[in-house]
Amino acid sequence: MIRVLIADDETLMRAGIRLILENDPEITVVAEASDGRQAVELTLEHSVDVALLDIRMPGGDGLKAAEQIAKDTNVVMLTTFGEDSYVAQAMKVGATGFLLKDTPPQELINAVRKAANGEPILAPQITRRLIERHLAAPDSGSEARKKIDTLTDTERNVLKLVGEGLSNTEIGERLYMATGTVKAHISRILPKLECANRVQAAIVAHDAGLTRS
Repeated sequence: MIRVLIADDETLMRAGIRLILENDPEITVVAEASDGRQAVELTLEHSVDVALLDIRMPGGDGLKAAEQIAKDTNVVMLTTFGEDSYVAQAMKVGATGFLLKDTPPQELINAVRKAANGEPILAPQITRRLIERHLAAPDSGSEARKKIDTLTDTERNVLKLVGEGLSNTEIGERLYMATGTVKAHISRILPKLECANRVQAAIVAHDAGLTRS
């Protein structure tokens, strides 16, 4: 079962998301929170796999909560705002993905399933656009290149495709690997790059110039 926490200050919004997610027999909503502080407490208490966090909540917003839990929990940010700046902030604090609150029900379920596997919840072209516009600091290239020097050739090839927005299955097909092997490589790559998730790893790949080679 995928254990989910929903954090939103609107009771009806939480109820609607719960109703959608619990239509999937492999997803269970184990906790609901009305603010960021409560979200952090309940995430730790209930061993949450995926936390759906509203960006704007009184008493502590979702971005602050994500920063505290993203290292151990897959975080997906929920908002009614579609501007790139919000997506960029969510990624910077370690969120796995970003969804608008009007996301269709099946897409929401699919997003939770992907998030549980640590996969980014953004189309590849959106990921690349955000990386290019918001997330690459002017002096980040040299630091990123130092980080990828710690990778093996195979890990570097996997990272390049992560940077291009490919899923584990797509990476496996491109490199002739089993999906489980790709996951194993990514699990070794993340700590080497000091990244919380594959979206942050994609940023490193971009900054190091891997996606342009």
